Amino acid sequence: MKFGVREICDVVLRAKAAMKVGEKVFYKNEPVLYFDSLKTSSMEGAATTVYAQGGRGNARLIAWEGERTVTFTMEDALISPAGFSILTGAGLTKADSSNKIIVHKTEITKIKTKDASSFTVELSEAPYFGGSATKPDDTADYVYVMLLDENGEVDSEPYIASETESAGKTITVYATETKNSDEKTFSLSNENHEITNNRVNDFTNIAEGKTVLVDYYVEKTSGAFQIDITPDKFGGNFYLEASTLFRATNGVDMPAEFIIPNCKIQSNFTFTMASSGDPSTFTFTMDAFPDYTRWNPTKKVFAAIQVIEDSDTLTDFERLGTPHNTSSVASEYNTTQKDHIEKV
Repeated sequence: MKFGVREICDVVLRAKAAMKVGEKVFYKNEPVLYFDSLKTSSMEGAATTVYAQGGRGNARLIAWEGERTVTFTMEDALISPAGFSILTGAGLTKADSSNKIIVHKTEITKIKTKDASSFTVELSEAPYFGGSATKPDDTADYVYVMLLDENGEVDSEPYIASETESAGKTITVYATETKNSDEKTFSLSNENHEITNNRVNDFTNIAEGKTVLVDYYVEKTSGAFQIDITPDKFGGNFYLEASTLFRATNGVDMPAEFIIPNCKIQSNFTFTMASSGDPSTFTFTMDAFPDYTRWNPTKKVFAAIQVIEDSDTLTDFERLGTPHNTSSVASEYNTTQKDHIEKV
């Protein structure tokens, strides 16, 4: 039997031991992640060869092979937070009431009200001002307001916004900023500048209806994930099963299964972002190590390839001959044909 291969694999990674991905715990042999949007997948085997050489021309006389390696590589068109966590070995946090995630945001809006001592701006979301369980520093500044000119470009230094009493979406910028620090000076371009407890903002160009850019943060308790890439965490080991189809020379597709009982995901990754060309893909490269498959604990293998000839497919079914000449022959053919159809 000969066959060709022109079909992608659907891959499942199973836990080799108890592991945690985000808030989920997976035990040995449980499916951790399915890949059903792959673009390419390949398995590559390699071995090193050394030679005994001698004689005239220093010809190769004997070869020794060893250091066999097997690598499985798959390129995914899409990726999930869990998939990216597995690829990088990073920690995965889902935003909730006990794990708040602080997210950066910019917004262009207009000045709502203005008087001699302050002006206000209303935002689409309530800004974060510090002091939460996630970020206990309540002395830092997190909300910056910048005046824009008629071309939409920043036309002022950032104004520091303050939290309003209602702690809602409205922020206030005061003409006098009060800082909780001692008076000091710093040098900038050979000029001495003073930082005092009170700094007076220039409100000359500030008026109601003026356009401003607000740079701020919001606190998410749902609908957000955070992936933390740390220097001490790397991709783990998994039991891999990849399903595909092999096509025989008679045109029949046969199910095939690639099994790698112990593969280690390389932690290398590239995140490409561009406004043109093909969209970014995500490549998983896995090194295979000898181990037992789940169904044969007597022999360690790098990989196993199963090809399933579906016995239920009637590929050799033939129509019976048409009876003729005598009624006895016709009766014999009819009986044989009936038995054959009942068996099918």
